[in-house]
Amino acid sequence: MGHPFHLVEYSPWPLLNSFAVLCMPTGTVYYIKTGNLNLMMFGAMMVLFISYLWWRDVVRESTFQGHHSSYVVSGLKVGFILFIVSEVCFFFSFFWAYFHSSLAPTLDLGSVWPPMGITVLSPFQVPLLNTSVLLLSGVSVTWTHHSLEKGDKNSALQGLFLTLILGFYFLWLQYGEYSETSFSIADSVYGSTFFIATGFHGMHVMIGAMFLTVCFIRMFVFHFDKNHHLGFLAAAWYWHFVDVVWLFLFVSIYWWGS
Repeated sequence: MGHPFHLVEYSPWPLLNSFAVLCMPTGTVYYIKTGNLNLMMFGAMMVLFISYLWWRDVVRESTFQGHHSSYVVSGLKVGFILFIVSEVCFFFSFFWAYFHSSLAPTLDLGSVWPPMGITVLSPFQVPLLNTSVLLLSGVSVTWTHHSLEKGDKNSALQGLFLTLILGFYFLWLQYGEYSETSFSIADSVYGSTFFIATGFHGMHVMIGAMFLTVCFIRMFVFHFDKNHHLGFLAAAWYWHFVDVVWLFLFVSIYWWGS
């Protein structure tokens, strides 16, 4: 021993979750080719189940066993910041593909952007509403953070509950938007970049909402106080990152690109 850091025990969850995650895109391709949803649904259910077991172990280590000292918390914060940096690079690749095609459209696209034959969505209807919803959710999650730091549990729960409602409302609006588009992911590079960029953002909103749901449950059962709430802090950072990415998506793809 003789060190202030926490060396985690051997865990099967990272390896098992990797295989479960692999089943999801593989199952998606299989569904597109055959119409069979079984593999994709199996992967999604296994990811949820294994994530629950993984979260249970982390909660046990941090809350009940007291392994998350100040040194461990500092290391986890740095690790999560690096994770967000990797996510920035992930979305940067989508913006690169979009602007590479839109700033100098080829003859195949009719030398115009959006390409000929593509009827784009109005940026000042559902996309603008989605922007307002996400910005409000950023305000409410900040309200939760400040209430938590003041030790006001009831106010923190109210703010987090509002954040969850806004997050799931955003996903519902995006589903409705996808149902109304006149183009698909197969319609030239515009359809590909539009659905890949906004679709992956929607997936990140769903993951962030899952993180915040876990935080809501933990907050309700007194796992957080004004001095120890790293789990919520990481989820809030992630949520703010999702907000910022959406602002760039709205300005570049919905507004400028239309």
